[in-house]
Amino acid sequence: MISSIKDLSPKLFTEKELSYLRKRFADKAKDMVLMDRLGSFIFICRIEKQKPTPAKLEKWRRKGESLLPAIHEHKIEKLIIYDSGIFPKIVLAFAEGLMLGNYQFLKYRKDASDKESPLKTIELVSKEISKAEVEQLSVLGAAVYRCRSLVNEPLSSLNAEALAFEFEKMGLEAGIKVEILNKQKIEALRMGGLLAVNRGSIDPPTFTIMEYNPLNPVNDKTIVLVGKGVVYDTGGLSLKPNSSMDTMKCDMAGAATVAAAIYAIAKLQLPLHVVALLPATDNRPDGNAYVPGDIITMMDGTTVEVLNTDAEGRLLLADALSYAKNYNPKLVIDLATLTGAAQVAIGKFGMVGMHSGASKYMNELKDAGLKVHERIAEFPFWDEYSELIKSEIADLKNIGGPHAGAITAGKFLEHFTDYPWIHLDIAGIAFLDKKDGYRTAGGTAVGIRLLVEFVNRIVKSTR
Repeated sequence: MISSIKDLSPKLFTEKELSYLRKRFADKAKDMVLMDRLGSFIFICRIEKQKPTPAKLEKWRRKGESLLPAIHEHKIEKLIIYDSGIFPKIVLAFAEGLMLGNYQFLKYRKDASDKESPLKTIELVSKEISKAEVEQLSVLGAAVYRCRSLVNEPLSSLNAEALAFEFEKMGLEAGIKVEILNKQKIEALRMGGLLAVNRGSIDPPTFTIMEYNPLNPVNDKTIVLVGKGVVYDTGGLSLKPNSSMDTMKCDMAGAATVAAAIYAIAKLQLPLHVVALLPATDNRPDGNAYVPGDIITMMDGTTVEVLNTDAEGRLLLADALSYAKNYNPKLVIDLATLTGAAQVAIGKFGMVGMHSGASKYMNELKDAGLKVHERIAEFPFWDEYSELIKSEIADLKNIGGPHAGAITAGKFLEHFTDYPWIHLDIAGIAFLDKKDGYRTAGGTAVGIRLLVEFVNRIVKSTR
């Protein structure tokens, strides 16, 4: 990776090779050239001498991913990236895009061995990049891969109990304390939202608690992360149409993202006390399923009139947010594929955010999102929206009408909080029908890099 053709040493390249590269780079728009040296392939990347802004970093992540077709074609197993010391952050972004784009989910394909990427190793050679930066990149890659694979698994292989078991395995690997609450314990806690959604299922619900509490954490009060774990969402008796149901194995992406984020935080040994709360079930119609018109009692005693059984995610999250009060948290962040309204509003280009009493943290989180290109569009959260979810016969109703659906879902959740809280609706970006650069088709794992960057900032600000 160079800033000019002059950076190429005559000791490493012949005059004929340098002449070839000069001709190719004469086109100012060209910033990458592939050169075949008797079966060894050299990619020369020219980086402009400009400040590495978030937009520039994202450009080079995508440039990294764009090498993959050539890597597949030439069956390159190991790629060594040499940094001439121009912009180490861009070199890291380039490697990150290459790594993230190299993910594949071939578990159920008969031709997996033929389709598998040959690239197994990416090596960075740089005086400007620290071992800690390389280690973070490696851990983030592992966390993203883990999350994507969980999201891509079908319900036939990953019900709520199987998902909780996967979380337990992640905890064991990373030194995280894990407790899985079974249906009996969930009933004892009177988690009426989670239990109502589970009524139509043949499988019991789970509520997984992952706690990373290192020695000498920098925070005196806990950071709690909450993730929606609906392993499959048919809509229940408010049945979705086929076209809206095809990808609903991804409705547990919030839980998978949160679990992978705390996994990465622990593997990186970041000195922050973090808890993850992960309620899980599927949502299906059955003779015993909850129905529109039901009134359910939540963990905190709030009564909810159910007007749409497809607005189920907020019921799981509400009980988890009530449970979070046990930690007297400094901040709670929830992630969920919660509403189609969020997807309609901003598409696949980011996530919708809103908060209560957490403006400082929200601003920091949005800034972190710009850096890693997991962007947050903050929606208004005016008090008037709460009027839309008031019920005539219960404390709340679980839908707010045809308008502002993402916001009224957030207002529903806010009712169950009494602490600084941020809600992230990842419905539009958690799962893609086709790849978008280094975000592969299927689960994207968007949110992991955001949360780890945010936690890094909290740690640095308290030191």
